[in-house]
Amino acid sequence: MNYSRFLTARSMSRKLSPIRAAADLLSVAPETLINLSPGYPNPHAFPFKTATITIRHGTAIHLDEKLMSRALQYSPSSGIPELISWLKEFQIKLHNPPTVHYPPSEGQMDICVTSGCQDGLCKVFEMIINPGDTILLNEPVYPGTIQALTPLGGNIINVPSDEYGIIPSSLREILSKWKPEDSKDPKKNTPKFLYTIPNGNNPTGNSLTAERKKDIYELARKYDFLIIEDDPYYFLQFSKPWAPTFLSMDVDGRVIRGDSFSKVLSSGLRIGFITGPKPLIERIILHNQVSVINACSFAQFMVLQLLHQWGEEGFWAHINRTIEFYRSQRDAIVAAAEKWLSGLAEWHVPKAGMFLWIKVKGIPDVKQLIQEKAIEKEVLLVTGSAFYIDSSTPSSYFRACFSLVSPEEMDIAFQRIAQLIKEHL
Repeated sequence: MNYSRFLTARSMSRKLSPIRAAADLLSVAPETLINLSPGYPNPHAFPFKTATITIRHGTAIHLDEKLMSRALQYSPSSGIPELISWLKEFQIKLHNPPTVHYPPSEGQMDICVTSGCQDGLCKVFEMIINPGDTILLNEPVYPGTIQALTPLGGNIINVPSDEYGIIPSSLREILSKWKPEDSKDPKKNTPKFLYTIPNGNNPTGNSLTAERKKDIYELARKYDFLIIEDDPYYFLQFSKPWAPTFLSMDVDGRVIRGDSFSKVLSSGLRIGFITGPKPLIERIILHNQVSVINACSFAQFMVLQLLHQWGEEGFWAHINRTIEFYRSQRDAIVAAAEKWLSGLAEWHVPKAGMFLWIKVKGIPDVKQLIQEKAIEKEVLLVTGSAFYIDSSTPSSYFRACFSLVSPEEMDIAFQRIAQLIKEHL
């Protein structure tokens, strides 16, 4: 892979910070080291001394004075070494990426911790997109992605999708305007990457099938573009077996995968991690060095201590409990929709995530109904137009999130929405 052709001039110009390099050395240095290098504040001057955090399943996590001094201090821009080590081992067991033992320059798998997955993805986008560059995604799409992409000035092409995710034949048709060898000619402006949320897509709840992923990956190889696999709902898949990830089939080192603990451990801790080819992960780390410096050290140590206490068995036990909760929530909102919205709207039952994507029949644009009338009835939803690059486009869809509300509240909300639809028709 010629990674340099994917990088912007801004990303290429980033250089290693000597101060941050010293932080990396310090994280693995012996205690006998006399440290006069980094401009670290002395943790003995901080008001926080120790911390004890109770958890729902297992014994409390305790950060003693020694550990607390690290948790309150700057840490490596790539992530705390112990956490990086745990995550690498976990990714290898979970996805078995073919690139694990590749030479670093040829796409060896690497990982960095970011301040939530969104922070990592924003840095990925800035690393790759020049104004006018061609990029592919499937609408409707998470508004945070739209707002991160549009200021960069890329030429965004929508790839049609259905309840099973991106349609490979549609992607193939879009790509047919280029020849595979055009990727070697910058003037041809071939696509640089395809972005997708493969499981429990926000907002549709759709999930890509294994066969479609294989077809899409082969098209990426043929036309030489990257795949950005944004997978925050990976651990919220309701049925097994889970489809293999793009990372698991990445023989070339062309997949950049975003993972998040936000949906299963805590959204407020802001701990995500990006997995991908080392030459690209290094660029993200250089960006970290001059932006956040490092993801929150305290949050990283909280996660690390929890994972060490649980072990993989405990982690998966927690994931299974979380899946069971969200599956029950999914079933409840679908039941409420069937009770009140049958004949008025249509939807697909989501296979993952926390969203139900509903199309209202007979109303081409539900913006006023959702943004005004529903709020008057004390029901808050998101209109479908919010999930398109051109948000002025009329949409008959709205998104309902089923993570926070009770089944009783779902029932009341959809009863009110049904009445509004009837009045609007």
